[in-house]
Amino acid sequence: MGTNKLSEVAGATSGVLFDFDGPICDVFAGRPAPGVAQKLSEVVTQHDATLGAKAASVDDPMEILRLAMQGGEPVIRAIEESLTKAEVSAVKVAGPPVPGSVAALEAAHSSGRKVAVVSNNSTACVRAFLMLHGLRHLVHEVIGRAAYRPDLMKPDPHSLLLAAARLHVHPHHCTLIGDSVTDVEAARAAGARSIGFANKPHKDLALTEAGADAVVADMTTVADALASIPPLA
Repeated sequence: MGTNKLSEVAGATSGVLFDFDGPICDVFAGRPAPGVAQKLSEVVTQHDATLGAKAASVDDPMEILRLAMQGGEPVIRAIEESLTKAEVSAVKVAGPPVPGSVAALEAAHSSGRKVAVVSNNSTACVRAFLMLHGLRHLVHEVIGRAAYRPDLMKPDPHSLLLAAARLHVHPHHCTLIGDSVTDVEAARAAGARSIGFANKPHKDLALTEAGADAVVADMTTVADALASIPPLA
């Protein structure tokens, strides 16, 4: 999609919502996700051997959390707490922010728009990364996943609607920048716009087909679009 569409989306936005893992941070860059998932599967096994056998074949920590719902509250709580600790440790060794993300956060903040990070990762890990890299002042709200409620993670619109409410911006005037189809789906369900971040070659088509209002290949493009629109009073 062209820069005109991106500028149109940016100009109609009062609340800029950033997904975390992808647009801002590569969470498991320093501590690979499959290893984290393996540790989580072992926690599941301690509570439910049959469910643990299913979890052992899953290499995505978030999918382990979703799977934990089948084990009931004790499993969900154990996995939520273990995953949060793993995420906080992971972001400390994840490396610098994604190229262009800091400029995008700065441009959104400088334009007078409200800024939130809306993530399926834990609030604790997002805040840890923002503090580590001196970015907390650029973000008005951090909305991580609802504790012990993996069913409310994106594509459910819960986190977006909560962010909009806390920013005091109508969801229709919010735009989510995310790198996954579930981000686009959550934005559509919330009545918000979305900018798809195609950080891998195959993602542009998937994000477009999911209904993203604009698709970019790097966060610098987002930063330039936000920097070029008139500031809000």
